[in-house]
Amino acid sequence: MTWDWSAVRAFMPHFRDGLWVTLEALALGSLISFSLGLVWTLLMRAPTRWVRWPVGVVTEFVRNTPLLVQLFFLFYVLPEWGLTFSALTTGVFAIGLHYSTYTMQVYRAGIEAVPVGQWEAATALSLPARRTWSAVILPQALRRVVPPLGNYVISMLKDTPVLMSITVLEMLGQARLFSQQHFQFTEPVTVIGVAFIVISYLASLLLRTLERRLVR
Repeated sequence: MTWDWSAVRAFMPHFRDGLWVTLEALALGSLISFSLGLVWTLLMRAPTRWVRWPVGVVTEFVRNTPLLVQLFFLFYVLPEWGLTFSALTTGVFAIGLHYSTYTMQVYRAGIEAVPVGQWEAATALSLPARRTWSAVILPQALRRVVPPLGNYVISMLKDTPVLMSITVLEMLGQARLFSQQHFQFTEPVTVIGVAFIVISYLASLLLRTLERRLVR
């Protein structure tokens, strides 16, 4: 087996296209998962079981079914009901929805780790519920959840190749297309593997920096 640098050079335009799609899916999917995960967490703390029960059923179902099945359902089944979205939009939402059921547990643990005295102090000061959450509880909980949330960001990055199954040409999709057209597999797949390692490492460094700043 010989390494062909000309194949690498020919693949680079495809790689850049796939890289931007991967980063876009990662950024938007992370935003959805973080936001929706917090919503799930707050709803699960609702005083009535008529709110908690449906949320619990939905999140358990999403968490215990494969991401690929959810992708296929959103991309192939929803259009039969008149709901049609682009492949990238569908993929971003599927990743965000799937991982929101995991970030939900992270938020729950972070909120439960806030000392009881903080709740009692907010009650003693007669703070309204919205003020208690926004000024006392969530700021302390968020400092605790950055490391595990960062781990899920990296997990989402490594799951972006499944978007290839619904025609999204992220990095691996571009590598597969290039390989099929040029009958060269080693170079593009190796480039993609190195790219995932570099992006994961840079993301971990960024998250460590953010964690240190929040701990101060």
